[in-house]
Amino acid sequence: MTTVAYILLLTGSLFVATSATASDRNEAKKKAEATRPHIVFILADDYGFNDVGYHGSEIATPAIDYLARHGVKLENYYVQPVCSPTRSQLMSGRYQIHTGLQHQYIWNSQANGLPLDSPTIADKLKEAGYSTHMVGKWHLGFYKLQYMPQYRGFDTYYGYLGGWTNYYNHKIPYGKIPYLDFRSEKGPVRNESGHYSANLFTDKAIDVIKTYGHNEKPLFLYLAYQSVHSPLQVPKSYTKPYKYIKNWNRRTYAGMVAALDEGVANLTRTLKERGLWDNTLIVFSTDNGGCVPQGGNNFPLRGWKGSLWEGGMKGVGFVSGGYLNWHMRKDGGMGPGQVNRELIHVSDWFPTLVKLVGGSLNGTKPLDGVDQWETITQGAKSKRTVLLHNIDPLYTRRGSPEIQGAWDLSVRAAVRVGDYKLITGNPGNGSWVPPPGEGNSSVVVDPDPPTKQLWLFNIKDDPEEHHDLSEQEPEVVERLLNALVVFNDTAVPVRFPPTHDPRSNPALHGGVWGPWE
Repeated sequence: MTTVAYILLLTGSLFVATSATASDRNEAKKKAEATRPHIVFILADDYGFNDVGYHGSEIATPAIDYLARHGVKLENYYVQPVCSPTRSQLMSGRYQIHTGLQHQYIWNSQANGLPLDSPTIADKLKEAGYSTHMVGKWHLGFYKLQYMPQYRGFDTYYGYLGGWTNYYNHKIPYGKIPYLDFRSEKGPVRNESGHYSANLFTDKAIDVIKTYGHNEKPLFLYLAYQSVHSPLQVPKSYTKPYKYIKNWNRRTYAGMVAALDEGVANLTRTLKERGLWDNTLIVFSTDNGGCVPQGGNNFPLRGWKGSLWEGGMKGVGFVSGGYLNWHMRKDGGMGPGQVNRELIHVSDWFPTLVKLVGGSLNGTKPLDGVDQWETITQGAKSKRTVLLHNIDPLYTRRGSPEIQGAWDLSVRAAVRVGDYKLITGNPGNGSWVPPPGEGNSSVVVDPDPPTKQLWLFNIKDDPEEHHDLSEQEPEVVERLLNALVVFNDTAVPVRFPPTHDPRSNPALHGGVWGPWE
């Protein structure tokens, strides 16, 4: 996007200026009533709760704010504390305890992946007649060919397979030697060194839209940005508006958010220019909370990436697009600009989107996600009253084993039932971290002793998790502990082989990360 164009965006006029003609829009609206929507799912990486403009951030996100303002903001929306688990639940509609991915994330050099025993959301949309495309970060395993995106339901793929890469040369080390992690469904991509990944992925997503044209098949585009995951890298032009931020990490991170936001603007503009906007549904989500040591921020929430506190799992999320607006208004219902506070989880997208387009859920293993379309578009009560955040039996235990009821409190776990959230074991760092430069405010360090094993919060009344109710509400504690026991009885064994399989060494495979079995 040119500087002039981005200034137009900042003033709110870019989207109008670049929209399709009135006749094109009217034609698209007619088609929307008779056809299924194009679906664009945008997933940001390590994007903090306080790093989006509409949550009061000092970082400007005019394009993201525009989409959220003209859609439905999801303010009781949850993901997972780290990358692979969130992506696995999006793709499968199933909790980690039912796929074996309860522990950590999938390492580049690990013979692990999202199990092949159930179809992905891309499989089901493809089965329903969609043209399916993925751009960006996979992070669901690639040690065997059949775990690669093009064998998990995507017609085309362009991006990287592991957890992170250098934003410019698209390499990640094996030991101390960096190797390329960048490919399409046709093989390694070796000619994009120096092309910043946020811009590169936006360009590729735009190419998908332009190449698609007005194909008879509806379009599913999964755009999984690398932004704003570490390493902290961004062209200097994006950090210029943030010279006043003294903290280098935060200033660089702000520039990375700006690059992400610009990409969202360019993608939106292309959909409008190609006459697809009025029949497009956009979902925006983060994969976990912001990583505070790497410049992210989740204030006023407690904790950060990797923790079971709200700051690790309560995600930035919204739904937007012309199709949503038409659908909400067609029966005299709500208009856009809603704030939804019903409980929604990342696993819910699988049944919600597949059912929306008339697809079948046959052939899947039992889903943990629920269809939330009426909740999003009509303000209906959520079909979800219970949410398992996770049970991780391999995580470092906290304190000595202590059995209460039928549950060992030293095991890392968290569950939500109604307004109550229960945590056991080691939840991770529980500090409250304000944005750098917020007057005299300072970090409030986790006040709990290192042996504490049990917490209970009323998240509706205390979303910042200041007031532990575990001693005041023993009956609620017992009820939620029993919920953990029931969930644990359905869990499959953890899939977590050795993190470094020597056969994965890219030097053995042409100097490129890829399948080795």
